[in-house]
Amino acid sequence: MKQSLIFFLIILLSNNIFGQHSKPDTLTAMFCENQIKLDGKLDEDCWSQAISIENFTQREQNEGEPATEKTRVAVVYTTNEIYFGIWCYDSEPDKISAQQMARDFNWRSDDNVEIMLSTFNDNRNGYLFATNPNGAMADVWVTDEGKDWNKDWNGVWDVAVDINEQGWFIEMVIPFSTLKFTKDSAQIWGINFERNIRRKKEQLLWQGWSRLYDVERISQGGKLNGISNIKQGTKIEIKPYVLGGFEFTDGETDNTGKIGGEVNIDITPTLKLNFSANTDFAQVESDRKQINLSRFSLYYPEKRQFFLEGKNYYDMSVGSNRLFYSRRIGIDQETEVPIIGGVRFFGKLNKTNMGIMSIQTNAKDSILTTNYSVINIKQDIFKQSTVGVIATQKYSDKGYNRVYGTNFTYSTSELFGEKNLIVGGTVALSETNIFGDNENLNTNNLSYDLFLHYPNDITEFDAGFTTVQKEFNPEMGFANRKDYQMLYTELQFNPRFKKMPAFRNLILKPIDINYYINDQTKDLETIAYEWRPFGFVSKSGEFMEFNIMHLYDNPVEDFELIDSIFIPAGSYWDHRFEIQFNSFRGRKIAAQTKINIGEFYTGLRQRFELYTFINLNRHLNVGFDWQRSYIQLPEKSFITDELGGRVDYAFNPKLQTSLFAQWNNEDDDILVNYRINWIPKIGSFFYFVINQEYNTDNGISIERTTIIGKLIWRFAI
Repeated sequence: MKQSLIFFLIILLSNNIFGQHSKPDTLTAMFCENQIKLDGKLDEDCWSQAISIENFTQREQNEGEPATEKTRVAVVYTTNEIYFGIWCYDSEPDKISAQQMARDFNWRSDDNVEIMLSTFNDNRNGYLFATNPNGAMADVWVTDEGKDWNKDWNGVWDVAVDINEQGWFIEMVIPFSTLKFTKDSAQIWGINFERNIRRKKEQLLWQGWSRLYDVERISQGGKLNGISNIKQGTKIEIKPYVLGGFEFTDGETDNTGKIGGEVNIDITPTLKLNFSANTDFAQVESDRKQINLSRFSLYYPEKRQFFLEGKNYYDMSVGSNRLFYSRRIGIDQETEVPIIGGVRFFGKLNKTNMGIMSIQTNAKDSILTTNYSVINIKQDIFKQSTVGVIATQKYSDKGYNRVYGTNFTYSTSELFGEKNLIVGGTVALSETNIFGDNENLNTNNLSYDLFLHYPNDITEFDAGFTTVQKEFNPEMGFANRKDYQMLYTELQFNPRFKKMPAFRNLILKPIDINYYINDQTKDLETIAYEWRPFGFVSKSGEFMEFNIMHLYDNPVEDFELIDSIFIPAGSYWDHRFEIQFNSFRGRKIAAQTKINIGEFYTGLRQRFELYTFINLNRHLNVGFDWQRSYIQLPEKSFITDELGGRVDYAFNPKLQTSLFAQWNNEDDDILVNYRINWIPKIGSFFYFVINQEYNTDNGISIERTTIIGKLIWRFAI
């Protein structure tokens, strides 16, 4: 009890509590009868007549201090569209940083402006729109105030930027059909703005500029009013596609051609019904292959746009185990399985978030035609908290697998005045039935977790407990480990000292531990303990950390590490040292590196990683990465290499091309992916893709070439 009181006293004393709002904290939009030309000039009468705000405050580098450069924002609207005018004045316009131009660019390396817009005005969810001085566009669907991001959400909107001797200036238009909001005649939305001046490492917010919050924390933002009698517009969206191409393998040529598409219907202004037929993902970039030097399966992120849209509505996890993992649909053991079609229904009704999906895949070789269904309902309760339920089902002629789960999350940003706290838990149960098999698979099939997060600027603390029983089997989810109980806790301090001019803050981590025991035998299985005696973020934007790691693993049976090299069953204590360093990404040349050296089961391992980022001009960006492991074991020593490189060239924000290549010495092949992505009009896309595979066993020889063109056209009714 005494230790708990001391810990919370440290928390209270390690953070400054102060207000982070200034007046005005409400922005009034003005109706505009005249047409606005989207050119970034901001010379229409509407802009001179509109009410504007200028009270921006520093979050970084000097929290609470006035901005060093003036920023002004105004909002006007028509019946069908909303416009944002943003004046980013700059006393040194020749030093404006803008490296990227591509759609969905990484805006954290450039000067930028971000708009966080909560049209539900629920202090939880909303849209984030970002642009830079090149007029690049990025958008994100944000839920639970930034705890979940869907960077792959793509809205229909546009932006234009003008740069002159006074700075850079933005005109942004968003059709109301892109946004979801209630039918109220008068709208009140949550809103906040962020501007970043990279050369100064200066981050400005309109409201909520405390380091405890980011711009996604919309509950700390301001309000947008004055919008009334608007039309959401599009009720039905039809997006057919046509695809054609060739594949060349061993001197043979196969032709391919497909048609299909989607129909999107707005059931209400906040609920969307989606139908898909003959769904295809030919334009998706190849996965980055990884050499697995562990005894657990690897996780690969979803890249297919169809499943990424609205993905937040289907997510629920037990610890690190996902109850729904969309890559289980249409992919079986790295084999693509044709999707016949499906239906999705997702959105928000009052305080209820819902996601319903049913997808049918076709038979392929020995893989049966299968139905995949999921329903996830999450209810907003209290000010920032939620309770939810989920059910998934995978069904074929072979049998079915079902998972049922529920969770509760209590979240507040008002602990001790303005600190963040998140506590909650999840419980899930699986049910498996193989037709004709009388074996009982539905005992020891439970999983659950409890967690506490204290994510704040100076002090961060996490703790939790997870159990996954032996027969828990989420076939539509992802669980790389079963039959365990795991206790974890982490404590990190990020102190700031005004008398240390080189550092923005230090990073000190006295404890970070994951402690696993077998759920049935209670035998110790794994301990992963890490502590960080020193780390820092510099005022120039560099990041460094030094970690000391102590790892215990107790595999109960031999497992194959790589190429018939086995790690014997037994108990192992490994001690390692790790150094990570990242240079500031806003520079023309930036790099990230990691060195990890120490014991590795029966031997030793040295792991080196290097990632480089080169900005040649605003159109052309080049990257290269290399991961190498030296493994010395009693029976054999060997080296693993993984190489990757990419070239991105953007002609303009709506026409871009990329070349990505990868190789590793385990698979001994080179994979090359070349893509052209053209947006002929907002909401429509054309892709031209070339995929090639080269074998490197004995020299370099080409094995396969695929050439595909795909056009997706949007019709709005």
